[in-house]
Amino acid sequence: MKINIKFDYTFICKAVLHEQLEALGLEYKLNNLGEVEFQKKLSALEIENVKEAFNKYGIEILANPQNVLVERIKDVITELISDPEKSRKYNVSSYLADELNYSYAHLSSVFSEITYSSIENFIILKKIDLAKHLIIHKDFTLTEIAHQLNYSSVAHLSAQFKKTTGLTPSAFQRIIKKRQEIE
Repeated sequence: MKINIKFDYTFICKAVLHEQLEALGLEYKLNNLGEVEFQKKLSALEIENVKEAFNKYGIEILANPQNVLVERIKDVITELISDPEKSRKYNVSSYLADELNYSYAHLSSVFSEITYSSIENFIILKKIDLAKHLIIHKDFTLTEIAHQLNYSSVAHLSAQFKKTTGLTPSAFQRIIKKRQEIE
C-alpha cells in the first residue's frame, strides 16, 4: 500500500532546528529561514555540537558570506515563486534587491560566481519544479498553472518545461497519470 504525502520544508526545517537547539540547551532565535541568532557567543565545543546535531539532518553551517548570500537569494526566490499574488505583484530583481539590501547587479554577480549559473536560470528551474508539483499533486489545468506561475501563456510555460525536462507538460501529465493508475 502506498500513500501520497506533502512536505512543508520550511516547517520541517524549523522543527528540526528547534528540536536540536533545545536539546543542546542553547538560547537562540530563528530569524528567517537559513539564519539562527544565538543569545551569546558560542564556544568552540558548542559550535562543534551544533554542527554535529545539524549534520545528522543534512543541515550545514555556512561560513563563507557569499554562500550565505546565495542561500538567502534562493530562499527569497522560492518564497516569491511559491506565492502567486506576490509573484504577480513584484519584479524578481527589485524584490531581491529590496529584501536583501543589495543591488540586483551585486546579487547576480555573487550568485553566478558561486553557483556557475544565473539567477534567471535558477528561477526557471524553480518554476518548472513547482509546475511539476502542481501537475502531480493538484488538479489544475495547464492554463491555471501558467497563470499561478506568472507565465504570459501556456505556450511559454510549455516551451520552458520542454527545454528543462525534455517533455511537454501534457506528456508529463500523461506519464504521471499512467504511473498513478499502476500504483
